Amino acid sequence: MEKRLNADTAKSLGRALTREYSFVLSFILLVVIGACVNKNFFSWSNVSNLFVQGSMIGLIALGMTMVIGAGLIDISVGSQVAIIGGFGIWVLNATGSIFVMLLFCIAFGLVIGAVNGLLVTKGGMPAMVATLASMSACRAIVNYYGAAGPFTVDRELYDRFRQLAVGGIQIGPDFKIPYLMIIFIVAVIIFDIVMKKTKLGKHIFAVGSNEKSARLSGINVDGVKIITYMVTGAMCGIASLLYASRMTAVAAASAAMSWEMDAIAAVAIGGTSMSGGRGKIMGTFLGVLMFKIISNILTAANVSSYLNGAISAAIIVLAVLMQNFQNKRR
Repeated sequence: MEKRLNADTAKSLGRALTREYSFVLSFILLVVIGACVNKNFFSWSNVSNLFVQGSMIGLIALGMTMVIGAGLIDISVGSQVAIIGGFGIWVLNATGSIFVMLLFCIAFGLVIGAVNGLLVTKGGMPAMVATLASMSACRAIVNYYGAAGPFTVDRELYDRFRQLAVGGIQIGPDFKIPYLMIIFIVAVIIFDIVMKKTKLGKHIFAVGSNEKSARLSGINVDGVKIITYMVTGAMCGIASLLYASRMTAVAAASAAMSWEMDAIAAVAIGGTSMSGGRGKIMGTFLGVLMFKIISNILTAANVSSYLNGAISAAIIVLAVLMQNFQNKRR
C-alpha cells in the first residue's frame, strides 16, 4: 500500500514538473522568436515597455486569478475600468487630488465587486450571467453620463496627472524604471504572498476545487466568493486610474474594450485551471508578459492590431484544451 502511494505521489510530481517545464520552455521559445523578429527586443526600452503595456491588464489579471481559482468568472472588468475611470476623472477635476481619485476608484471598484459577488452568492445567479449584467450596466451608465464621448482631465492637471503613467525612477541618463512597472511588480509580490501564505489563498482554491467539501469543512464559501470579486473590483479601480493617467481621458464607449478577454487569456496562459481549484500568481505574471510578447512579435511582423481579440480567443481555447487533456491523463 505504501509503495502504491509513493508511486502515485511520484507520478503526480512528475506531471506537475512536466507542466512547469512546458510552460518555461514556451516562455523561452517566445523570447527567442521575439529576439529574432525584433532586433531591439532585449533593449531596456523594449523590456520596460512590455511591463508598461502589460501593467494595467496585469493588475486585473491578478484579481481574475482569484476569481477563476474559486471556480468563477468575471467578464465585466473592462466596463468596470471604463465607468470607474470616467467618474474618477470627474473626481480629479473637482478636487485636484490624485490621492482622492485613487481612493474613489478603489472604493467604487469594491462596490461593483461586492454587487457582483452578492448576485452570485445571495442571488444564486451563474457568474457569467451576473457579470454579463454588470458589464452591460456599467457600459450603459458611463455612456449615458459621458454622452458616449470622452471624460477628459482639466488642462491645469494634465502634466501632473500624466506623470504617473509616463514617469519613473531615473537611474543614469538612459535608464529609467517606469512607475507602472514598479506598481505591477509590487502587486504581483503581494498577491503571490496572499495566495501562498494566507488562509484566504487556500480557501479560494478549496472553493474552486470542490465547493461542497469546502463548505462542509467550515469555509465561508459565500464570503470567499464575494472577497474575490471585491479584490478584482479594487484592481480594476487602480487600473482605471493608471489608464486615465496614461490617456489623460477615458472614452466612454471604447475604453478598456475587451480587456476581460486579455485578462482571462493571461490567466489561462499562466496555468490557472479554468474550472478552478488550481493556479499560480507567478504563472499569471509570466502569462501577462507572454501575451504582450506575442503582441510585440505580431506588431514587429506588421500584423494588424484588430486581430488581438481573435488571438486572445485562440489563446484561451488552446489553454483550456491543454488543461482538459492533462485532466484526462490524470
